[in-house]
Amino acid sequence: MRVPLPPITSAIRNPSLPEAHRSIPIVSTASWLRKLFAFAGPGYLVAVGYMDPGNWATDLAGGSKFGYRLLSVVLISNLMAMFLQALSAKLGIVTGRDLAQACREHYSRRTSFLLWIACEIAIAACDLAEVLGSAVALQLLFGLPLLAGVLITALDVLIVLALQGRGFRLIEAFVITLIASIAACFAYELLIARPIWADAARGFVPHLEVLRNREMLYIAISILGATVMPHNLYLHSSIVQTRAFGSGLRDKREALHFAWIDSNLALGIALFINAAILVLAAAAFHTRGLHDVAEISGAYKLLSPVLGASLASTVFACALLASGQNSTLTGTLAGQIVMEGFLDIRLKPWLRRLITRALAIIPAVLVIAIAGEEKVTWLIILSQVILSFQLPFAVIPLVQFTSDRNKMGEFCNSRATVAVAWLVAAAILFFNFELLYLTFRAA
Repeated sequence: MRVPLPPITSAIRNPSLPEAHRSIPIVSTASWLRKLFAFAGPGYLVAVGYMDPGNWATDLAGGSKFGYRLLSVVLISNLMAMFLQALSAKLGIVTGRDLAQACREHYSRRTSFLLWIACEIAIAACDLAEVLGSAVALQLLFGLPLLAGVLITALDVLIVLALQGRGFRLIEAFVITLIASIAACFAYELLIARPIWADAARGFVPHLEVLRNREMLYIAISILGATVMPHNLYLHSSIVQTRAFGSGLRDKREALHFAWIDSNLALGIALFINAAILVLAAAAFHTRGLHDVAEISGAYKLLSPVLGASLASTVFACALLASGQNSTLTGTLAGQIVMEGFLDIRLKPWLRRLITRALAIIPAVLVIAIAGEEKVTWLIILSQVILSFQLPFAVIPLVQFTSDRNKMGEFCNSRATVAVAWLVAAAILFFNFELLYLTFRAA
C-alpha cells in the first residue's frame, strides 16, 4: 500500500538519526549570514564521499593514462551530484523522512528489502575503498605492512564514537577541517606540478571518444561511481533534518535555499579536489610518458623525484590519510541511516560500524593475502564500478518521490526538473550497460 508521507512536525515518529534530529537551533530572526552559518555543515559531510580514496585511484588512473581528457567526466559527474543532492535535501526537508524511510513507506516489504541489500552493497564497496586507501597511506607514511594497516582501520570506530557523543556540530567541524587540509595539500601539489592550463581547460569539453574506447569508458564509469555516491543520497536526506527549522512553508523554502548553498559550495570544493588529482596525474606522469601510474603507492614514489620537490610525496600521503579517515565518519552515519530507515532496526553505533568495517576488511584481507599488494588499486577501482551499478537503485526512487505531489505538495519537482532528473538516471543506466556490452564483446 502506498501511503503519502506525512508533513514534517516537531514530534515526528521514529525520526531519522534520532540522536541528532533537530539538535541544531535555527533562530528565525537571525541575519542572513548567521543563518547561512547555522545551516552550513551537512553539505560538507556529503562532499566527503566525493573525495574519498576511491576517487584517488580512478582519477590517478584516468590522468596518467589519458591526460586531461577525462576532466569532462569529472565535471559532469560533479554536476550530476549537485543536482541529485539538491533533490535529496529537498526530500528530507519537505517530508521529514530520509530516502530509506520513504522507500519503506512507499514500496512493498520485498522491494524495500532488495533496495536495502543494494544500498548495503554500495556502502560496503565504498568502505572497502576507504579501508584500502587509509591502509596505503599508513604504509607510505610509516612503513606499516598493508595487511596491518587494513586491520588498524577497524579501530577508527573509536574516533567515530567519540565524536558522535559530543554533538553533531563537532562532527561537522572535524570533517570541514580535514576537507580544508586536503584542499590545501592539492593546491600545493598543483603549484609545483605546473600543469598546462590551456590543455586542462580543453579537457573539460565532453567528447565521444569516451564511449568508443572500452578502457577509457571503464575509468569514466569508475569516476562516475566514485563521484556520485548512492549512499550519499540517503545520508543527505537525513542530516539536513539536524537543523531545527520551522514547519511552515516559508521555513521550508528558507531551509531549502540554505541547504542548496551549503551543498553546492561543499561539492564545488570536491570538484576542485577531484579535478586536482586528475590534473596532477596528467601533469606529473602523462606528459612525461608515464602512462601506467594507476597505483596510489606508485604515484607516491614518483611524485617527489618527478616534480623535484621533496615534500610532494609526503603531502600526497597525508592528504590520502585525511581523505580515508574523513570518509569513515560519513560511512558510519550512512550505514546507520540506511539500516534504521529500511528495516526500522536500531543498532548501537559501535556495532553498526563494526559490521560495516568487517564487510570491507574481509575482502581486502583476502585479496592482499591471495593476489598480493599490487592488486589493491585494481580492487579500489572495481569497488567504484560496483558503486556506479548501485546508483540507479537510489536515484530512481529519489526522482520518483520528489516528483510526487502527494508527498511533496507545492515543492514537487517542476516539469523541467523532472526531465533533467530522468535524463540523469537514464545516463547512469546507459553508461553502465555500455560498459557491460563492451566488456562482453571483448571477452
